[in-house]
Amino acid sequence: MTAPHDRIATATTLLFVPGHRPVRFDKAASSGADLVVIDLEDAVAPEDKDRARDNAAAWLALGNQAVVRINPPGTPWSESDLAVAADHGCPVMVPKAEDPKVLTELTARTVGRCALVPLIETALGVGRAREVCATPGVVRAAFGNVDLAAQLGVAHDDHAALTYARSSLVLSSAAAGISPPIDGVTTAVRDGEALGSDIAHARRLGFTGKLCVHPYQLPYVTGGFAPTADELHWARAVLQAGDSVTTVGGQMVDRPVLERARRLLALAARA
Repeated sequence: MTAPHDRIATATTLLFVPGHRPVRFDKAASSGADLVVIDLEDAVAPEDKDRARDNAAAWLALGNQAVVRINPPGTPWSESDLAVAADHGCPVMVPKAEDPKVLTELTARTVGRCALVPLIETALGVGRAREVCATPGVVRAAFGNVDLAAQLGVAHDDHAALTYARSSLVLSSAAAGISPPIDGVTTAVRDGEALGSDIAHARRLGFTGKLCVHPYQLPYVTGGFAPTADELHWARAVLQAGDSVTTVGGQMVDRPVLERARRLLALAARA
């Protein structure tokens, strides 16, 4: 993998910053987030789209790094957004991702320079998640809980209502052989309890990162997705027992269990 691919594949915290607020770019970059996402889509009003794109281009030209969330393909701004990302070799977050052919075209237009992060946030996107995740150029998928919930007519913070969609994305990512997906946003910006609940639910389903909308959320997300002390104790005990051991602490140990123990320790090392 290239360095940008690696960063996307392993990132736990991805912090959005609105493209029309360039004064926040440096603050976001120094916030401790694994990746900054310059948002040219939802956070930016139509009359500010061009200015937001220019802001992103100017900041990236200084050697800064970010993911660029472009406007959806087919909108008046999408092509110019993509051109800015391609000029700087930035990863591209693709909203309303639901058509593998569109993603393939984006990869071709950037001559493979831009890794893709499809944002699954429509019912059709969930239905086609396996094909979307398997599209060449896609490194990792993200979940758009707010937009999907609006389409379905449910609350965006209702875990039960969106569990099927989240699990589908986790399964599709695994089937495609890409990194586990990134969970959607918690809109209660400074509600640590709500954020913790969202993180625990996403982690239980198999997500390994989260989209963030405020620096306040970053330490919660980093800590919430890190292996717990009990998990690390278990993982070390399993590996120290050796590959030939069949039980540890009264629990069966086989190859998948050993692999999980290794993954937990690798996650802890990255954290």
